[in-house]
Amino acid sequence: MANEDKKDFNKMLHESKGMPKIQILTDEKSIKKYGGEKMYFAPPLTYDEIMKKIPGGKVITTGEIRAYLAKKNEADFTDPITAGIFISIVAWASHQRNENKTPYWRTLKAQGELHPKYPGGVEAQIKLLEAEGHEIIRKGRKNFRYYVKDYPTVLCELKD
Repeated sequence: MANEDKKDFNKMLHESKGMPKIQILTDEKSIKKYGGEKMYFAPPLTYDEIMKKIPGGKVITTGEIRAYLAKKNEADFTDPITAGIFISIVAWASHQRNENKTPYWRTLKAQGELHPKYPGGVEAQIKLLEAEGHEIIRKGRKNFRYYVKDYPTVLCELKD
């Protein structure tokens, strides 16, 4: 996202835009790519509610959240594009608030990768995760990526 300092992310957080909803895909290429035709869309507040449930010392991935939402709503999958956008909105909305913060830093990308688009970038996320006892590892030679070491062992299981 760009111009984060000029946007009201808390307002965006409360915009449902006709969600939740399920869309039926008819494009065979998309059905094959995502593994089904029933695509679920969750509003931003749903991601905020889930991310607030992740306790200190635990993490979750965007993919785990998407799988949980799809299963809970009897869909084949949750839209990955809106999921990524809405998780970023949750992070920036929390960053803009003085209270009722959402521990967005506990939500990781695939394979436990840290999220460079969160407030303060990976540097801030590293500090927050290390303060909760996680070990961060760096991969790559030039374009470094950062991961929570052994993240599957500290994944939070989402339950109803």
